[in-house]
Amino acid sequence: MIPVRRSQIRTFLVLWLFVLSAVAFLDRTNVSIAGPSIQRELGIDNLHLGWIFSAFLLGYAAFQIVGGWLACRFGPRRTLAAGVVWWGVFTALTTIAAPRLAHALMLLILVRFSLGAGEAVVYPASNQFVAQWIPVAERGRANGWIFAGVGAGAGLSIPVLAWIIAHDGWRASFWFCAALGVLVGLAWYAMARDTPEQHPFVSPDELGLIQSTRSIEGALRSPARLSWSAALFNRNVIALSLSYFSFGYVAWIFFSWFFIYMSQARGLNLKSNALVSMIPFLAMTVCCLGGGFVSDWISRRFGLRAGRCGIAVFSFLLTAAFLVIGSHARGPYVASFILAGGAGALYLSQSSFWAVSADIAGARAGVVSGVMNMVCQIGGAVTASLTPWIANRLGWDAAFAVAALLAAVGGALWLIVDPGRRTDGGLNESGSFPALNTAAPSEPEM
Repeated sequence: MIPVRRSQIRTFLVLWLFVLSAVAFLDRTNVSIAGPSIQRELGIDNLHLGWIFSAFLLGYAAFQIVGGWLACRFGPRRTLAAGVVWWGVFTALTTIAAPRLAHALMLLILVRFSLGAGEAVVYPASNQFVAQWIPVAERGRANGWIFAGVGAGAGLSIPVLAWIIAHDGWRASFWFCAALGVLVGLAWYAMARDTPEQHPFVSPDELGLIQSTRSIEGALRSPARLSWSAALFNRNVIALSLSYFSFGYVAWIFFSWFFIYMSQARGLNLKSNALVSMIPFLAMTVCCLGGGFVSDWISRRFGLRAGRCGIAVFSFLLTAAFLVIGSHARGPYVASFILAGGAGALYLSQSSFWAVSADIAGARAGVVSGVMNMVCQIGGAVTASLTPWIANRLGWDAAFAVAALLAAVGGALWLIVDPGRRTDGGLNESGSFPALNTAAPSEPEM
């Protein structure tokens, strides 16, 4: 066990979830960076490459609820560790695709689907961890850190993997990702525990703070019964899920197609594109962190509805504006910066989705967030295949306009979300959460 200051165990584990999140997105966006090389070797066009992108997202979406159930049943420690090993294996298996193999395209689709199934556990399990470990007043910041790994992993993957591909070929980039993922997953298993009560380094003060702000008393002392009707048909869950569909649609334009868009539509070479394509993901990282901190700050002063819902509405509307303006910008560098603003604005809302799902679900957080994230990934799968279809027939401006329209709809859906209402229809402590303004003086903030 790595020695860590006793007052910062939950902070340290959240930061390691940031690392896991970064590696997860390294493993899922590597195919976009290697895409041009795979296309040349296998002789496939953008439409068929879109099928490969969509296969991952379909597998990822299909197993979200299963991933949430596994996190509830076996705990986030074992679930995440097993998931990382799984996706490391299938990342490595991507390298067996070759022109000499019959049905190489179908093989890639199956491998990417299986990779998505394994990665499906990462965020439901992380949210289960947040519900068990993180006080309500810190959940925006905690989720900000966890999902900042999305931008960090996707952004760093571009220069790192582009360099590996240029020197050693596209297969070497997948071996690198697989090895890194397994190492990070094993480290998580060694350092983490499912609950703070089980961790030997948690101090009494930190444990007392966590226990005093849990939204459901005693939920961690016995397995919770999962209400599927509550998880699937609750108004909050439906609104969050549909809004997250819009989020996924817009986000995966950047994850799947931005690198290729800047190359094919804006004419950038590999070196310039590797640098420019980092900008949206750096913006995601910064804004995800900022959005989490601002959400908690506003929530403490003006209530959860303003802190969680208000920032999400603002985020989506700003995203729509950036997408429309950026797609019409003339120069490639101006366009990349404006579109990056759209990516960053979108991620201002990321922590709101996951904080609210943990707030309203408590011990059901893994399953409820699994439902929400499943719908998000369906949105990503749609954009992975629909975006090149729209771009081929109507142009890239039209593809970004559709994304902007969905962003506006996603923001409007937040107007009907009530973060003070549980999935069983009752109120969380009369519509608010305990100790939202409470922080132990001896405990450092997240």
